[in-house]
Amino acid sequence: DQMLEKFGGVFPKTLEFSAYARSTLQDVSALDSPDAALLAWLEREEVLFRTLEKHLLGEKLRNLSRSGIDDPEPFLKLMQSALQRRKSRAGSALENHLELVFSAHGVTYTRTGVTENRLKPDFIFPGISHYHDPAFPPARLTMLASKTTSKDRWGQILNEAPRIPYKHLITLEPSISENQTKEMQSERVQLVIPAQIHETYTAAQRTWLIDVEAFLSIVR
Repeated sequence: DQMLEKFGGVFPKTLEFSAYARSTLQDVSALDSPDAALLAWLEREEVLFRTLEKHLLGEKLRNLSRSGIDDPEPFLKLMQSALQRRKSRAGSALENHLELVFSAHGVTYTRTGVTENRLKPDFIFPGISHYHDPAFPPARLTMLASKTTSKDRWGQILNEAPRIPYKHLITLEPSISENQTKEMQSERVQLVIPAQIHETYTAAQRTWLIDVEAFLSIVR
């Protein structure tokens, strides 16, 4: 009821919804534990979104059923739209909450700044203006790609910021295979995994993984 009243019975913008989700967890602080805060915010947003989605989507399905339409196309389009919304919202939510973690720790960044070939890395540290300044040392630049699941798409990030040969990638995906993480290492991609997910990886992989807190130390 609170969400329906606040958002007027429609899906809000992802930035607005992420802020709302955080507001319902007043006792969670990114300063106390950035890893725990990030996961808590993401989990809360997922629960709230599914709750809102169940109501709004259910209402649309009921309206379609009452209309007596025999054509399955409107139902399929509604489901395709819902699935696409879920995927895009999940990725945006991770980036939205990461921004709050960075800000809480006084880390400067640019989100989706434009690099060569009009590519847009998720985050550049300390900022996109530093990236485009030829006098700024490349060793002090950091790029972070953000993907809720990496699967085979992690290779897409390799050319996003040529001035930064060593990339960082944060993902929530558990138990990525050793073969794949070895390939990432060979391509100079460092995985950033929230600390609570590390236990799903092998002992050998955990010696290489870093968590959000460790990444913050790097960009500071």
